[in-house]
Amino acid sequence: MKPTTPIVGRPIEVVPWQLRVLQLLEEHHVCAWSGDPAERRRFVNNLSWHLRHLNQTQVCVLDGSKIRDLQSFCSVLEAQLGFGRMARQIDSPLGVVGSLRRRPAPDGTEPIKNRYYIWSEAHILLKTDPELFGRLVDALVGVAADDEYVSEDLLLLHRAVFVGTSSLDVYAEDPRGQFRRWWSDRGEPGFWQVRTGVAAPKLVSRSIESVVTA
Repeated sequence: MKPTTPIVGRPIEVVPWQLRVLQLLEEHHVCAWSGDPAERRRFVNNLSWHLRHLNQTQVCVLDGSKIRDLQSFCSVLEAQLGFGRMARQIDSPLGVVGSLRRRPAPDGTEPIKNRYYIWSEAHILLKTDPELFGRLVDALVGVAADDEYVSEDLLLLHRAVFVGTSSLDVYAEDPRGQFRRWWSDRGEPGFWQVRTGVAAPKLVSRSIESVVTA
């Protein structure tokens, strides 16, 4: 009797989870949530490390444990952008929106093509001031849509990753929240919808465990 020849199957391609997140970020912003603080820290550290090794890429890690109000958000953001002090306002040209629109000054290096914002522990501001949280989310994803669909400058792709507890996933399911709709004062079409023609922010929500172990 002839010995049985072992069947050699095709090798299983293991795609690092960071690459799967990067694929999501090609078209969407991402909400990544977990009840385990250690898992959240590892996710932020590993993802930011991976993104920083991409060419022509800027990574802004916003430490949500330090963000309690507009003042502290601006302090954290301006330190990451590196443009100097910004006005403690959201819509001002010198405030949050205006600063997000800015690009590094030419210094002989290649211009950046991608800017990623990783907001760790984002659930803290969502819990303490949900309206401000919504306004800031609207600014981040609104400028992203504006640069992608309206601006005539060289494309700068902005993407945001919101990391926190499952309360972020609950917020992502709320049709009134800024993960699902543009901010408006009285229910009218939001500024970014009118300006860009994009009906709603493009965001997906995933548990960190499902992303890392998929």
